[in-house]
Amino acid sequence: MDADYSIELGRDDPVLDLPWTDPSGKLAYFDLKRHPELLEKIEEARTHRELAELLTKLNSPRSAVESAKCDVWSTTELSAGEDIYNASRKFASYVDIVFSDIAQRSSFAFHEGFVKKLAELLRRAPEIPSSLEICVRRCFFGGEVNVREGFYLTVYANGFGNNEAEARRNWAVALQLVGNAILQLSSRQQEGPR
Repeated sequence: MDADYSIELGRDDPVLDLPWTDPSGKLAYFDLKRHPELLEKIEEARTHRELAELLTKLNSPRSAVESAKCDVWSTTELSAGEDIYNASRKFASYVDIVFSDIAQRSSFAFHEGFVKKLAELLRRAPEIPSSLEICVRRCFFGGEVNVREGFYLTVYANGFGNNEAEARRNWAVALQLVGNAILQLSSRQQEGPR
């Protein structure tokens, strides 16, 4: 599995406000950790069972994280670095996640350590035509009142293939692997230091 991480804290890098609503008011944040029944309100989860399964894992009581935002797409535009997959199509998604523990949300060292462990764990998976990129980014929690600065993770999952079905299957495997790895790291975290 091709898995890597990056730290994106520059002035022009993406940031997340949590909770969020898009300017048109059509899309909004749903607290799936505390209200799993709201999963049906997320269009991408309704139309992509694989994403719904990942969101269910990430927001489960066993998970140290919760989802904040997501999207799914398919494309024939591949970057030069993606030539190694010898594919003509990519099925891709991202999920923004935050840690449930309020203290962990503000610790850069914690986020950096977590993404290093996550990428290392994912690299142990068998070679498949998929990739994962985990980004540490800046997040502003609390809306308009009592805003607290912290961090969040964006997990990009890509599956490659020579048709959409094949690319989607490889993407689904990447989602399963990242979901399982996050649950595994969450259980280690709950057990404490060894």
